[in-house]
Amino acid sequence: MKLFTIRLLFFCGFLILAHPCQPLASAEETPEIKDIIVTTSDTDLLLFATVKNGITQEMVEGVKNGIPIIFTYQMELVKTSSKWIDTTLIESTVTHTLTFDEANKTYRIAFSDQGDKVVTTKDITEAKQLMAELNGVKVIALSQLIPDAPYAIHFKVTLKKGSLPLGMHRLLPIPALWDFETDWRTIEFRY
Repeated sequence: MKLFTIRLLFFCGFLILAHPCQPLASAEETPEIKDIIVTTSDTDLLLFATVKNGITQEMVEGVKNGIPIIFTYQMELVKTSSKWIDTTLIESTVTHTLTFDEANKTYRIAFSDQGDKVVTTKDITEAKQLMAELNGVKVIALSQLIPDAPYAIHFKVTLKKGSLPLGMHRLLPIPALWDFETDWRTIEFRY
């Protein structure tokens, strides 16, 4: 037990010394939403988007140490009006969760919009890409839209780090630098 305590204290001390006191991301590396596309399939309105600069090297190291990363994509579909009040048709969220499987040395990404489907990869670049891309998320059935009416999708992304096991967050100085929220982006279109 004494050996475990010494190892734990050494690990905590290493994390304190290795952790920078200032943010690593510069102004040009702030997370932002890019490449937003609204399109249709035969039956549904679909949304595609990409988050740029969403995962830093510090976050990758945190994932390897057991801290999950969760991207929450929030969207709201409204029927716009020339009057003051828009009508909200759909409000929904989609999450992508990144974890690391130490035994297999693989990254696991779970997608809430696909029934919590899990994709595994050994490549961190691929894992980051899977986390940052929203690919063809069904927003609403086309049968619920009025042809040639004006609509808008309001969209933002929030990143939160998951919690550490056994209350370790009280011992380790993992900062809130991980937490971010992009500005709302609005895409206006006519169906």
